[in-house]
Amino acid sequence: MREQPVFHLEEHGQTERSQWVLDSPNPPPLWKKIFTSVKETILPHGNKFCFSSKRKTSHGRAFSCLQNLFPIITWLRDYKASKFKDDLLAGLTLASLSIPQSIGYATLAKVAPEYGLYTSVIPPLIYAMMGSSREIAIGPVAVVSMLLSSLVPKVEDPVANPHAYRNLVFTVTFFTGIFQTAFGVFRLGFLVDFLSHAALVGFMAGAAVIIGLQQLKGLLGISHFTSKTDVVSVLASVYKSLHHQIASGEKWNPLNFVLGCSFLIFILITRFIGRRNRKFFWLPAVAPLLSVILSTLIVYLSRADKHGVNIIKHVKGGLNPSSLHQLQLHGPHVGQAAKIGLICAVIALTEAIAVGRSFASIKGYHLDGNKEMLSMGFMNIAGSLTSCYVATGSFSRTAVNFSAGCQTAVSNIVMAVTVFLSLELFTRLLYYTPVAILASIILSALPGLIDLSEACYIWKVDKLDFLACIGAFLGVLFATVEIGLLVAVIISFAKILIQSIRPGIEVLGRVPRTEAFCDVTQYPMAISTPGITVIRISSGSLCFANANFVRERILKWVSQDEDDPKESTKGRVQAVILDMTNLMNVDTSGILALEELHKRLLSRGVELAMVNPRWLVIHKLKLAHFVDKIGKEWVFLTVGEAVDACLSAKIARA
Repeated sequence: MREQPVFHLEEHGQTERSQWVLDSPNPPPLWKKIFTSVKETILPHGNKFCFSSKRKTSHGRAFSCLQNLFPIITWLRDYKASKFKDDLLAGLTLASLSIPQSIGYATLAKVAPEYGLYTSVIPPLIYAMMGSSREIAIGPVAVVSMLLSSLVPKVEDPVANPHAYRNLVFTVTFFTGIFQTAFGVFRLGFLVDFLSHAALVGFMAGAAVIIGLQQLKGLLGISHFTSKTDVVSVLASVYKSLHHQIASGEKWNPLNFVLGCSFLIFILITRFIGRRNRKFFWLPAVAPLLSVILSTLIVYLSRADKHGVNIIKHVKGGLNPSSLHQLQLHGPHVGQAAKIGLICAVIALTEAIAVGRSFASIKGYHLDGNKEMLSMGFMNIAGSLTSCYVATGSFSRTAVNFSAGCQTAVSNIVMAVTVFLSLELFTRLLYYTPVAILASIILSALPGLIDLSEACYIWKVDKLDFLACIGAFLGVLFATVEIGLLVAVIISFAKILIQSIRPGIEVLGRVPRTEAFCDVTQYPMAISTPGITVIRISSGSLCFANANFVRERILKWVSQDEDDPKESTKGRVQAVILDMTNLMNVDTSGILALEELHKRLLSRGVELAMVNPRWLVIHKLKLAHFVDKIGKEWVFLTVGEAVDACLSAKIARA
């Protein structure tokens, strides 16, 4: 007699909890979602910064906005002399590596050497004021330089019309900054994620190989070289050039090759010493600059330029000249410049954020992705107006900056000032610098772009990810940069599409001695309830792409259970329970599939129950009157309650 009130109490509790699911408030209307999204986009931190308090004066609010936009205002208050000592050493060490690399990357981008140095002055200063990373080193990088040298020449020939080519590079830089700023303002960072980590690993490796092959021009002293970037064209161009020299009776001069390889070996040895002994961290950083100085002295004293050694000759000095009037915003190539700018924006942001976050995690602080996009965008817009091309975070220079003990972004300021002083005082001394040295400096930086261990890890963990990785690698290697990126993005989207079209559908059972219902394949000890099939739809959405697949799969399982002699001994399937906990949305195709499933099950005498449909799902199912069709008593909060209710109905029928 005492157990009956308890039974009724439990039944009442289950009914009440089911009613909670059915009576959940309606989701906000579409216009309110759009308004909220726009509000969060424009003011990503809500009222925290610019409108944090009604008591604040207009000056206080303006200052809060400035602090948000320029983090340097916040951390500069606590800046101490001890930190400046570390930043000064790191900045000088960084400059010693940045100067020769900037000149080399400028030649890789097919612009004059001084533009690489300009790119190491203005963008780092802008980033130091607006960026949130303490360690990242800003300037030209190999991959973006290669992107420009492979994409821009399709629009303007750098040899036939170098001025138009340079102006188009500035225009591309401007659009790169515009896109990066837009990503930050409108919180469109997910666009950068279209290039997955695996695709980026493959792309970087392919780009490194292509960049390395292109350095054969400077290393071998070849004058005629292909403008194509694929490996077959580059190797064919090298063979034809050398064959032409031999056929025409010209003697190939090995001095370029000997000089370049000698200093390449020197740089690699210093890097090996620096890695083996942390006390000599500065040695690989200064080795490129030392190589430039020594090789320039060798060529100048021996007059090797008269004996076939190619030199860079004149490097224009002085402060960055304005390039405002050189931007081609109304010309015939604006669309193409914008397209190249978008590609450069995505690649530059992906590399910079990856570099910044890796070192931020080591130091234990958070890197704000939106601030990074804004700072990168502003610095490239400013750079395009001051004769700079696309700048971003460099992994090799950031590693040097970190090893040198930098404390804040002041190290970027020190580097920029040092490069500026070099532009003012020392550019004339670079006249006799051999081109082969720039090739060896670029080659020495390439091993860091090829991550074989990461590629092996991707293969081990996810084969489809590895397919995107190898697709990007082969696409860049044997086709073009665009093809490599396109292949990687297509494979990544195909992976998402396959997962959407064929979502996981799991049969659940109760794990012994618990109330948990888990996949019987993953947990073989899970016990299925006779006559009841519990199914979980592991997909974020039940939509036109997968609704029919889900319906047919469930019906197939029910048919198999009825036809299987082993299962038939446990009793005919009398109820199917759909666990909708993972289902975030459903469209009209999904609702039609559920209605068809319900009809087909009823024709077999099988009831359909739903468990924990999410906010938007239950709202749409109520609007479509699907809840009325299956009955409100067949909607439950938990799988356990649904199973108990089905068992009670089964006993009642018996």
